[in-house]
Amino acid sequence: MKQRKLGRGGPIVSAVGLGCMGMSEFYGDHDDAESLATIDRAIDLGITFFDTADIYGPHTNEELVGRGIRGKRHRVVIATKFGILRDSDTPGFRGINGKPEYVKQACEASLRRLGIDCIDLYYQHRVDPETPIEETVGAMAELVRAGKVRYLGLSEAGADTIRRAHAVHPITALQSEYSLWTRDPEDKVLGVCRELGIGFVPYSPLGRGFLTGQIKRFEDLAADDYRRTAPRFQGENFQRNLDLVSQVSEIAAEKRCTPAQLALAWVLAQGEDIVPIPGTKRRKYLRENVDALDLMLSADDLERIDEVAPKDVAAGSRYPEAMMRLLGK
Repeated sequence: MKQRKLGRGGPIVSAVGLGCMGMSEFYGDHDDAESLATIDRAIDLGITFFDTADIYGPHTNEELVGRGIRGKRHRVVIATKFGILRDSDTPGFRGINGKPEYVKQACEASLRRLGIDCIDLYYQHRVDPETPIEETVGAMAELVRAGKVRYLGLSEAGADTIRRAHAVHPITALQSEYSLWTRDPEDKVLGVCRELGIGFVPYSPLGRGFLTGQIKRFEDLAADDYRRTAPRFQGENFQRNLDLVSQVSEIAAEKRCTPAQLALAWVLAQGEDIVPIPGTKRRKYLRENVDALDLMLSADDLERIDEVAPKDVAAGSRYPEAMMRLLGK
């Protein structure tokens, strides 16, 4: 398995990680037995970087990942996140909390659910506009000094916030959406990350599954699939985005790879400081993702891909309006 260093002073991880969110909710039915088998197979394939969050489930995804890594803790780097408020009684979004006292409470709860003594990479899931980032990161830094967290990260933070956070304590990684149909990080945050030596972790590098070419109709999404609420999957946007996938698929066919592999290889080609975390809850897709590491894209390939998938090519915003307001703070 190829490896990459996460940030200037961070851990060395597999060049492709595994996003575990969909194993517990958001993407239709889930099967814990298959998810556990997927985690086990990922470790066997050499994937060492696993991503979860306290809100996935809510809470049950951390428990699942904890079960999956039991007895194999020494072989994996575990990333989890705090800050978005949900619970079993009120599973809908309830707000953002970056207050120092909450940071510590959330960490203790995640450690307990994961069944580990130390979180390798602890992200603030969304920036709390009501709490100065210096206070939040200050509390996160205390967790590092206490030996409960190894490295700190932010998710979907804006460039100025990243700088302020990094001045308090080194930020190892920024996690944000990045793919052929989401290239917003190229505006500012990728440059800031590279300036400061912060690794970049793209989530949804396959466009929430859309770039795989497997989703042909809106009806292909399960009734409880949250993508039904995402503007890019609705109405005319759906068809316009299918046109993009069709063009990506044509290039993939010429390269004798799947559209998913082409999309993932493109993300990987954007820099050695980038470690994408494609999500899957089934073993059959793991090998496909890992094999994308062997797909070499020439300068001509990358230029052609940029022509069919230029910045802002996707139709529709990536989240509903309320969620979009939480990005880039």
